[in-house]
Amino acid sequence: MYNRELISQLREWKNKKNHKPLVLRGARQVGKTTLVKEFGKEFDAFIALNLEKKEAEIFQRFDDVNDIWQYLQLKHHISSDKKKSVLLFIDEIQEEPKAVAMLRYFYEDLPWLYVIAAGSRLQSLLKRRVSFPVGRVEYLALRPFSFVEYINVFEGEEWRQMLLNQSVPSILHHDMMRHFNQYALIGGMPDAIAEYAESRNAENLSPIYQSLIQGYHEDAEKYAKNEEQVRILRHILSTVWSTASQTVTFGKFGNSNYTSTQIHDGMDLLEKAFLLSLDYPVTATSAPALPAKRRSPKLIMLDSGITNFMADIQTEFLLNKELLDTWRGRAAEQIVAQELRVVLDSHYQESQYFWVRDKQGSTAEVDFIWQNGVHIIPIEVKSGTNSHLRSLHVFVNNCEQHVTAIRVWSGEFSVQDMATAAPNNRPFRLINLPFYYVGQIDKVLRQHAL
Repeated sequence: MYNRELISQLREWKNKKNHKPLVLRGARQVGKTTLVKEFGKEFDAFIALNLEKKEAEIFQRFDDVNDIWQYLQLKHHISSDKKKSVLLFIDEIQEEPKAVAMLRYFYEDLPWLYVIAAGSRLQSLLKRRVSFPVGRVEYLALRPFSFVEYINVFEGEEWRQMLLNQSVPSILHHDMMRHFNQYALIGGMPDAIAEYAESRNAENLSPIYQSLIQGYHEDAEKYAKNEEQVRILRHILSTVWSTASQTVTFGKFGNSNYTSTQIHDGMDLLEKAFLLSLDYPVTATSAPALPAKRRSPKLIMLDSGITNFMADIQTEFLLNKELLDTWRGRAAEQIVAQELRVVLDSHYQESQYFWVRDKQGSTAEVDFIWQNGVHIIPIEVKSGTNSHLRSLHVFVNNCEQHVTAIRVWSGEFSVQDMATAAPNNRPFRLINLPFYYVGQIDKVLRQHAL
């Protein structure tokens, strides 16, 4: 079991005086079950139920959570002492909608019991019109491995702490960037990480990616409302990977004859399955960051490793020294988006945005934005050989407040106080952020933002 950073949030949940049942969300095979089983070792007793198996019948046989608990207590030989900590893990909970409805009664009738529910197809409950009890559950999301988790696997705790503390010395910058480029290539799916840690051969990962894709295609039948939507989902899953980090239009997506509504509904289902996200632009330069839903969203995929495999660009990745020279820079945006998403989760924020200028004929676009209190922080993904910041300058010139901006690049960390080009000459602060620090962006801003 490799260390996952989310376990610290699980411990915070455990230590709450009034903890609610926790729903752990995330795509297939990101490690939800493994994480909860590891967390279960921190309790006096741990019970795991998999509702894809016979254990679903427990919720069919009993209508009262007290009866369910008494049955489990006797079957697993657990003490009736309520001072003992007990974790009940209900995996693949989407297989038994009655179990979902019962979560509220675990909270109300058995408040001392710790309950975690998870499932790889929770969004399939939507077509059965089943939802989690409002106000009676909490949520956390597990994503593919972040770079901090990746570096802990390959270099250990000392390197992990260097990232968390933003204290990577100059002598290790090249090595850390080499690791990040490799991470961007193989992605963060646990099986791919484990295989690469053992073999150090990226070519061995193709069967793992193929198996994951096959599983997503098979799940389409369980997500979809009807046979036509199954076909639509499979079409999207076959074509969507090559559009990673691009703005997309829904109508006739992937050279199909499907309507905008059909594709949008399909992508909405896949977004709920955590396989992709539709990131919309904002046009404001100050808070709040409100999405312009009438504009085209940018498509971000679950994992860079699967994306690279499906786009057949792994060889190109291996032959390039600069991440930004590969796949016209889109691979870099994809991996930065993955890292930002993990930080957003830690701040309980659902949506990720980019910025476009709200002016007819303007092409100014900033890759990402981060809302930092009342300020919007523009984030541009650049390299040392392509350091132009024209769109970022447009953002600064259109902002009435003092601006802190971020350039994500392959160079070392630095902070510059500078100004936009003449005739505006607007001052702003530029944080030059190495790729490997993107996952620490909130900490960096607390220390260096204006």
